[in-house]
Amino acid sequence: MLDAFSFLPTPLPSEIKKQWKTQMSYLNALGLDLKATHLFLTLCCCILSEIPMNWFINCGFMEKKIGFLGYRAKIWLKLWEKIPASVWKLHQYYQYIWSKKFPRRWWKNLLIAWVIGWILVSFWTFWYMSSLVTERRKEAIASMCDERARMLQDQFNVSMNHVQALSILISTFHHGKNPSSIDQATFAKYTERTTFERPLTSGVAYAVRVLHPEREHFEKQQGWTIKRMDTMEQTQVQEDDYAPETQDPSPVQEEYAPVIFAQDTISHVISIDMLSGKEDRENVLRARASGKGVLTAPFRLLKSNRLGVILTFAVYKSELPSNATPNEQIQATDGYIGGVFDVESLVEKLLHQLASKQTIIVNVYDSTNLSHPISMYGSDEDIDDEMYHISTLNFGDPIRKHEMHCRFKQKPPWPWLAITTSIGVLVIALLLGHIIHATINRIAKVEDDYQKMMGLKKRAEAADVAKSQFLATVSHEIRTPMNGVLGMLQMLMDTDLDITQQDYVRTAQASGKALVSLINEVLDQAKIESGKLELEAVRFDLRAILDDVLSLFSGKSQDKGIELAVYISNRVPEIVIGDPGRFRQIITNLMGNSIKFTEKGHIFVTVHLVEEVINSIEVETDVSSKNTLSGLLVADRRRSWETFKKFSQEGRMCPQAFLSTSSELINLIVSVEDTGVGIPLEAQSRVFTPFMQVGPSIARTHGGTGIGLSISKCLVGMMNGEIGFVSEPQIGSTFTFTVVFTNVCSNLNEYKNQQNNQSKSLSSEFHGITALVVDPRPVRAKVTRYHLQRLGIQVEITSDLNEGFDSIASGTAVINMVLVEKEVWDEDMDLSKCFVNNLRKIDLVDPPKLVLLENSISSTKTSSANSGGYTPTIISKPLRASMLAASLQRAMGAASKVNCHNRGLPILSLRNLLHGKRILVVDDNNVNLRVAAGALKKYGADVECRDTGKKAISMLRPPHHFDACFMDIQMPEMDGFEATRRIRDMELDINCRIQHGEVSAAAYGNISNWHVPILAMTADVIQATHEECLRCGMDGYVSKPFEGEQLYREVTRFFNSNSDTPPKACT
Repeated sequence: MLDAFSFLPTPLPSEIKKQWKTQMSYLNALGLDLKATHLFLTLCCCILSEIPMNWFINCGFMEKKIGFLGYRAKIWLKLWEKIPASVWKLHQYYQYIWSKKFPRRWWKNLLIAWVIGWILVSFWTFWYMSSLVTERRKEAIASMCDERARMLQDQFNVSMNHVQALSILISTFHHGKNPSSIDQATFAKYTERTTFERPLTSGVAYAVRVLHPEREHFEKQQGWTIKRMDTMEQTQVQEDDYAPETQDPSPVQEEYAPVIFAQDTISHVISIDMLSGKEDRENVLRARASGKGVLTAPFRLLKSNRLGVILTFAVYKSELPSNATPNEQIQATDGYIGGVFDVESLVEKLLHQLASKQTIIVNVYDSTNLSHPISMYGSDEDIDDEMYHISTLNFGDPIRKHEMHCRFKQKPPWPWLAITTSIGVLVIALLLGHIIHATINRIAKVEDDYQKMMGLKKRAEAADVAKSQFLATVSHEIRTPMNGVLGMLQMLMDTDLDITQQDYVRTAQASGKALVSLINEVLDQAKIESGKLELEAVRFDLRAILDDVLSLFSGKSQDKGIELAVYISNRVPEIVIGDPGRFRQIITNLMGNSIKFTEKGHIFVTVHLVEEVINSIEVETDVSSKNTLSGLLVADRRRSWETFKKFSQEGRMCPQAFLSTSSELINLIVSVEDTGVGIPLEAQSRVFTPFMQVGPSIARTHGGTGIGLSISKCLVGMMNGEIGFVSEPQIGSTFTFTVVFTNVCSNLNEYKNQQNNQSKSLSSEFHGITALVVDPRPVRAKVTRYHLQRLGIQVEITSDLNEGFDSIASGTAVINMVLVEKEVWDEDMDLSKCFVNNLRKIDLVDPPKLVLLENSISSTKTSSANSGGYTPTIISKPLRASMLAASLQRAMGAASKVNCHNRGLPILSLRNLLHGKRILVVDDNNVNLRVAAGALKKYGADVECRDTGKKAISMLRPPHHFDACFMDIQMPEMDGFEATRRIRDMELDINCRIQHGEVSAAAYGNISNWHVPILAMTADVIQATHEECLRCGMDGYVSKPFEGEQLYREVTRFFNSNSDTPPKACT
């Protein structure tokens, strides 16, 4: 048979022949003869040959499943990948063997055996799956029945415990007080108000023990006669015709148990002798002898005539010892308290609490007498033994037994899954038999399926593009009207408004910006989920970003009186490469949450190199209030990075995990610490879940969408970092994250030169100045020193005013200014006055300037040390480089100097840049035209407006007098992309004609290279839109609504780059 390879037109490779012989030898070793082995391999090859080679290669089967397959199968897969043509020849060989070598009777016998075998398998599958369904149905009825029994038993025990508690209450306040503190009205009111503690009782009553000699006195005292119960048991009394006064008096006996207190729901039992009824007498006597709760058999309740039971407890004298004998308990009995349980209504009420109450039928029985159980709830119907379950009920009475019987309300459905599965198995088996004879047709079908899959893939890619376009459209349609709203409000602010109107406009602006921020967050979340969010890689000033964020939250922190501070290690480079906008977004989200949930204390942001934290982690163990920014306790920040993957198993950082493979990478660790309300323990697991908040009350009180932290976590992950937190309720929270940036300086020397250059640029105005900081808190003093050193000021630190004065008087260093915390200054005003007087006594040519640092703009106290030129200058926190430099300039008498560190909006520069520029604004929305034109005119530009792309083309046809064009993207008839392409083509054509000498430059305003700067002006925030703007020839991109700072940044960029724009090559 092995020589059959010779029938093929091209010989098979020797590797396949060797593999074939190996497989045959293995099967022969298992005891299979040559024909059986050949038949087995033929079937395997026919089935495996149905899978086309391109499916294995293109669908990634090689990579995804190779670990799941065995060693021999891996060899076959490798052979298929290397020599698919030879494998196809092998398949042809097996087709030949299958069709030529086996007689027809083998075919018939094989097919009959195949069909009979799979019929038996299908029957076994049906039986097995049906038995599984039956077992699951039994388990379901058992689970539901046990659940109901447990709930009924638990609620009964709760009611029983509270009835027993009532017995103690009566023993203490009725029998233990003389006169009694309880009467019928008090008892009825109390039991009515505590009904919720006894969910299964319909009423409680108390019967006092009365001996026969005491009966006459008792009846006179109560004003009624003790009634008998046995007549009412014999004659069922309906609710409407029941009258206690018509009942017969209780017969003479040794003692009585008349009811004296009863809940209003069963007040009709007052004066009834509980010992006059046969079963009640037995239960009462058993209860007082045993000291436990005793249940009656089910019976029809008086007046309501519903089926119920009575739980009876004996009420003993308070001095009864715990180890009393039954006789002592009987003698110490004062009365009996009983709880009435309306079984029918209470079980029905319990079942209604369960969602699946309609799926099963429940019966409750008193099974004390097994031969004649008493039905307490439910109807007696025929029971299917297979779907029937009994759950035992324990109501605390060892004598009486109770059971709950459960069965399904409906008959079991047909086992369709078993039926369909067995039929499916049979059908599949028959189909497999047919597949063996239709290999070629199935290969063609699989190829068709492959083509369909590729079509679906293209449709999925198109759907992904449509989703991105949908995001762009939604953002444009929402942000476009918001641009008009915010723009008009800004224009309204430039008009003459009174204070109230200005407040209204600012409120409307804040609401509009909040809506835009919400839209941006939702779109960011959508872009993150679709994988479309991309990060920039630009140079930015890390400290400037933190200063900007501080400026953003300074107003809120001052209003709340919260200490807000930032500290960045000196080892962190000033300029790094990364995405400043996304880094700012992370810091803003974390600080915004801290501001939102902090009412006192501080918010402290620290930035270090990871290597610094690694080296100092063993030393940094003090988290007491003395070592914090505001003096309040904080959560231990080290616990916020315990979950980071770059930690060792012992909980310590692995330095090797954070060391960069390249010196260009910077690993930063940022912590945001606050003393707010903290996060409840039960809510900490869902902190980073999108759209999830601690609770609805938090959303109502503080607002927000609950996606800020989720976005921050995703952004940190995209920056190759991790984020974690630690939070303690009523103490505060600390969020810590790591990010990886690229260092601008690739070696240590360049880094040191950069640091020196930065220090010189910052210290040019304050060179040689020394400041003394008076602050008893080391952390806060460290922050103040950090900001002063950024300005090039030398800093000394003391903990109090006396020590500070000694430092000044010693003369070791010339102190030019003294910065004192307002808290220290106001703590002892006499000491402050003494400090000022001592400063005046020192003979100095230039006395040091006095500066107070405070958290709030409005001071609660006024300084009394305002004399002799020492009027203190007050600087409000949070400290920033620009604000601190300007304040110290005023304090040092240099207020007229221009603050070179001010990083605010350069309004004058923007006005100088745009003054006299002729700008064309193109937008189909009239409101947006007015907003854009108004914003540009405010800075001195001459603006013309057009509402279509075609009009823009006609206006920008060279020669023209426009210096720039602001072009909307989404416009009817012709969008901004197409209009820009046509303008660039028109400019290129004219430039080429001028270069070739076809026309003179004089005819086109003596300009040989026409290129008008075009700035895209749209509400889209999708990265693809930005890329499309650049591809079609636009020079810049600004999203609506835009503000002055954004306008300045973009206009400066494309105006400055305009002169350097090279002409495009003519084609």
